[in-house]
Amino acid sequence: MKVLVTGGNGMVGTAIIDNLGDQEEYKFRPLDIESHPDGDRDTVVASVENYDEIRPAFDGVDAVIHLAVYAPGIIDENWERIRSVNIEGTRNVLRAAQDAEVERVIFASTNHVVGMYEEEYAPDLYELDHDLLLDHTSSDRPDSSYGVSKLFGENDGRFFVENMEYPRRFYAIRICSLREPAFDHPYGDAEKAVENGEFERGSDEYEETVRRMKAMWLSRRDCAHLVNCILQDEDTEYAIFSGVSDNDRRWFDIEHARNLVGYAPRDNGESWNAPPE
Repeated sequence: MKVLVTGGNGMVGTAIIDNLGDQEEYKFRPLDIESHPDGDRDTVVASVENYDEIRPAFDGVDAVIHLAVYAPGIIDENWERIRSVNIEGTRNVLRAAQDAEVERVIFASTNHVVGMYEEEYAPDLYELDHDLLLDHTSSDRPDSSYGVSKLFGENDGRFFVENMEYPRRFYAIRICSLREPAFDHPYGDAEKAVENGEFERGSDEYEETVRRMKAMWLSRRDCAHLVNCILQDEDTEYAIFSGVSDNDRRWFDIEHARNLVGYAPRDNGESWNAPPE
């Protein structure tokens, strides 16, 4: 299976390719605005903002994983960049997939499409005894223009699969908290903040950051596993899944992905009692 990965040299793209790239059934090709920093991956250098630049890369492709995004942080309301990359860029990807007759598109959405639930219920939401559980039927409550742009992508994907011949399958993954390899654990955000001098290890801020990450963590291997499940699926036309590991504290549902595509995450934030040494 030939798989084009927009934004493929970023944090999510490398998690997927690093974990699945050795499987003989897949041939991944990253598309990014610049070459891979190590120079060891054949990258299509192009921007999703430019349809003519990206269109040739879609020929002969079986699936597209669309990760390219403008996501500088939810407090940044640079609407022009959000619109250009996240909205028009996603439409360009879907148009290219349609024209090239690509079978399936996997879209990197975000927990920020329902981020106002966290704004309302945190920090109690980070405890083991909270009772909120969000799934694909929960009302949308975006916390930012970034979240709004990802809702557009989810709905534009549905528009294409229900009104066009291609793509025939569209899956949105509402990614929670996935991190680079050095911080791929539920203490990652807190440890990085300590390194940056934001607070001290063992402080109240540190412990709250750990509790949140124990709920929101999506390990890199679980992310790749979910993508593998979706690439193997032959029964689903459109679906929204939560991108989160099997954390005891999570407030995002994984049963929908388990039931539809066989998602069986291996990691649980609660199994960690300290950062790695």
